[in-house]
Amino acid sequence: MSSTNSQRFGQRHIVLLMVCILSMITYLDRAAFPNASRQIQAALGLNSIDDLKWALTAFNLAYALFEIPTGMLGDLFGPRLTLIRIVIWWSFFTALTALVGVSVAGVTLINFAMLVAIRFLFGIGEAGAYPNITRALHNWLPLTERGWAQGLVWTSARIMGGLTPFLWLLFVTKAGLDWRLVFLGFGALGFVWCLIFSRIFRNLPSEHPKITQEELAYIKQGGSGDTGHAHLDKNLLRMLYQPNTLFLCGMYFCLNFGWYFNLNYLPAIMTDHFEVPAGDWLGALFKGGPLLLGAVGCYLGGWFTDRMVRLGGRKNLARLIPGVTGNFLAGMSYLGCLWALQNNNVIGFAVFIALSGFFNDLTMAPTWATCQDVGGKISAIVAGTMNMIGNLGGAIVTYLTGSILTHHKEAYAIANGLEIGQMTKANIREALYGGYQTNMIMFAGIYVLAAVFWMFIRAETPLPGSGLAGDTTPHQGINLS
Repeated sequence: MSSTNSQRFGQRHIVLLMVCILSMITYLDRAAFPNASRQIQAALGLNSIDDLKWALTAFNLAYALFEIPTGMLGDLFGPRLTLIRIVIWWSFFTALTALVGVSVAGVTLINFAMLVAIRFLFGIGEAGAYPNITRALHNWLPLTERGWAQGLVWTSARIMGGLTPFLWLLFVTKAGLDWRLVFLGFGALGFVWCLIFSRIFRNLPSEHPKITQEELAYIKQGGSGDTGHAHLDKNLLRMLYQPNTLFLCGMYFCLNFGWYFNLNYLPAIMTDHFEVPAGDWLGALFKGGPLLLGAVGCYLGGWFTDRMVRLGGRKNLARLIPGVTGNFLAGMSYLGCLWALQNNNVIGFAVFIALSGFFNDLTMAPTWATCQDVGGKISAIVAGTMNMIGNLGGAIVTYLTGSILTHHKEAYAIANGLEIGQMTKANIREALYGGYQTNMIMFAGIYVLAAVFWMFIRAETPLPGSGLAGDTTPHQGINLS
């Protein structure tokens, strides 16, 4: 360890601050759509949340499919320009969402099909954000600060995602601000971030004009720093079928299964099933609970995993303990949600769904730190691969959750001799009850499977092409550094 002076505030902390702000903007934009679901349904003439499943799924699908290409761009050319491109793209489509349902001369500017396309393009834009944040942190932070930094990045995301229902309540419900203006404002934030980031961030610490030699030495001494760019060669393909990659991807696929319910469907179940008033501050807390408590989990998971490393613990164990524990207890929390749902206990449901977010997010810092541990100079590609598979899980579960709800709604209509359009709010509430129960059971089982996958992940085993100690794979191919 270097001196205390080396560990004090420096340029690496400014980098960390900027990517934490980016993480907040990411979740602000991502959480805005589910919280605007009622307004969007009204603008398009839809009657319940399951009618939006294709729009919700389109984001997850695009976000997943473009993770590896965008992560690869960050490893080949550096995270600076890649992140700027990412944020400009998604901010544009965030702002464009404001035109949903608007008619000019009798022509609807953005109908449902176009909304699905916009959500898909929005997902393309956001793809690669977190893998490139991971690569930036790998370049700028020593090993002993990786888990803590990843925890802060995800804490920032969860705080903003959890606060979004409060912001929506404050500005739209209470102050009467047009929801369309909110989307325009959220889009503008991204452009402002790009302007600031472009002026103060450099891909490598050694390229920064204000970094001190003392801080640069501390970063390099900690096993990080100027690792350079990746090579585009056949070893990247070998990385994809290594056990570490396969188990990381399998675990993250399962992790996203339950979590995306909290982001996409929780506002609707609170408002429509438990009949929490739209203008209620407690209701906003219930809707944002998993993300707010998840922020605490992100920080504690990062603190714990780094603390174990600093005390001389093995990285494998430091990453595995919060990973296994968090996933298993998240699954048990969903069984608690099932109990609360069966007893129509809104307080119990809110508590257990918030606990699911907390335990889910205990795993985030060790998960993303492991991508750095095993990825080295291909950290963004590793993280992108993991996030791609994870968000394919998110896309599948977002569509599957909605389809399960639709099935129960249709079955109810047939059993009661009703047309879907004739169903009252009370009918829909009763019809969707069984669908929500099915989903809770499914989420619980998938989380337990994620805990099993974590037991086979080895943070101390580098991947081919990582350039880390223990990687003896020769690099053959085109050097794009």
